[in-house]
Amino acid sequence: MATAYGVTRRPVGKLTLVNDYLVWIDCEMTGLDLEADGLVEVAALVTDGELNVLGEGIEVVIKPSNEQLANMGEFVTEMHTKSGLLDLLDDGVTVEEAEQQVLAYIKQFVPTARKVPLAGNTIGTDRAFLAKYMPELEQWLHYRNVDVSSIKELAKRWYSKVHSKAPAKGGNHRALADIQESIEELRYYREAVFAPSPGPTAEELREVALKHAGTLTGSTEPAPDAEATTEAPATEG
Repeated sequence: MATAYGVTRRPVGKLTLVNDYLVWIDCEMTGLDLEADGLVEVAALVTDGELNVLGEGIEVVIKPSNEQLANMGEFVTEMHTKSGLLDLLDDGVTVEEAEQQVLAYIKQFVPTARKVPLAGNTIGTDRAFLAKYMPELEQWLHYRNVDVSSIKELAKRWYSKVHSKAPAKGGNHRALADIQESIEELRYYREAVFAPSPGPTAEELREVALKHAGTLTGSTEPAPDAEATTEAPATEG
């Protein structure tokens, strides 16, 4: 059965499972050199644990420095010209203003720092630029990432048919549209690859765990009790 998705415009209530949320961020840059390049656009969307979008999201154009603009190569210049972003840069805000605008949107739904992972495609690059130019925003997010590109790579190896039928991406290189495509992509892989809820029984999962545990590490740690219903506290890793 297909899953229905929606858009929720109200901030979350106290009983919602905020820790299940994902904060989606996409950045457009003058290039990929962390030392020489800078941000020209940042967008964010928050989704709940079922990948429903919360709020309208936010997209902010940033005015880069003259040095960063001069460093922009031909390929990136052409990309931002085609998307229309280049024409908007002169009217962009400072990176500090953009950071506060994005944080204000996120805090409507994620009021506590370090609780919700960052999500997106090839999100490590975006996170590196956020850490340098928007450290307060980057520190608001949990240290873990949900990278849709990793799921795509695994599907390519193990579910080639699923990978080949994934939704086409427009690739217009505007930050908010890129996030929306990433969410659509994860919704697709969720239904096409992941076991539908409620998934295997506890005993079946125990058998799978016993099958694989220790095959490389040599660990003799027993699989979790099939009847256990309480999750252990999250640990680093």
